[in-house]
Amino acid sequence: MESQSSTGRLQKFSEKTVYFIGILVSLLHIYFNVFSVLPTLTQNALHYSGFAILCGLVYPLSRSLNKERGKIEFGLSLAFGVTGACCAVYLISMEDAIYARGVHLNQGEWIAGIILILSAIEFTRRTTGLIIPVLIILALTYVGWWGAMVGGVFKFSGLTPETILFRSIYGDDGLFGTIARISSTFVFMFILFGAFLLRSGAGDFVINLARAMAGRFVGGPGLVAVFASGLTGTISGSAVANTASTGVITIPLMKKAGFEAKFAAGVEAAAST
Repeated sequence: MESQSSTGRLQKFSEKTVYFIGILVSLLHIYFNVFSVLPTLTQNALHYSGFAILCGLVYPLSRSLNKERGKIEFGLSLAFGVTGACCAVYLISMEDAIYARGVHLNQGEWIAGIILILSAIEFTRRTTGLIIPVLIILALTYVGWWGAMVGGVFKFSGLTPETILFRSIYGDDGLFGTIARISSTFVFMFILFGAFLLRSGAGDFVINLARAMAGRFVGGPGLVAVFASGLTGTISGSAVANTASTGVITIPLMKKAGFEAKFAAGVEAAAST
């Protein structure tokens, strides 16, 4: 009984903290996209920092711990997220100093960079599974190690560890590069807009309209997903925001009707795109 009470208190604390940080992150992104004149690299680093902390709060070390997270695991995950966020902010603050040294990293920047990359890989594992982290590790080791060992068109002379770390953080194709810029602007704002649309009741109107049009036919829930995503897409114009806003309704609707989970997700992804 005492253990259940402790778990309940931890869950309430986690929910309140996620709610508070989620509001801060949302307001920060609205500021980024409306008023801010911050450098792109700084904006992307702050974007990562906010979600690193949220990932530490929301996603446990293992999915089997989703319902019962212990204090130690929760504390370590939160500390890991905060550490990753601090490393991101620290490295961005040191950008000018690194360029002044001729693009050479000191010991502190090495440590912060490695922790940052590891945190990004770990939180990707927690949120999406093993496939993407394995691909990231293969890509990093290819340019730094085994690319020189293969022959033919795949042979690569390699890069120094310092160059790999620098480009992974400061390069346009790195952690805070073009993809992060898209995520912190278009993707986030459209998802936020989709959430407001859903909570305001407009999302229910779209779903009900689609259900009235297609619900009577064979495969009705799947057709509802297609119609609802098409209608929402005319408003948002974003496949990601479309999936995030309508998918929370249409996917459970399809699963309830007997569709397999993977098939339901595939229908929603295709319909939203």
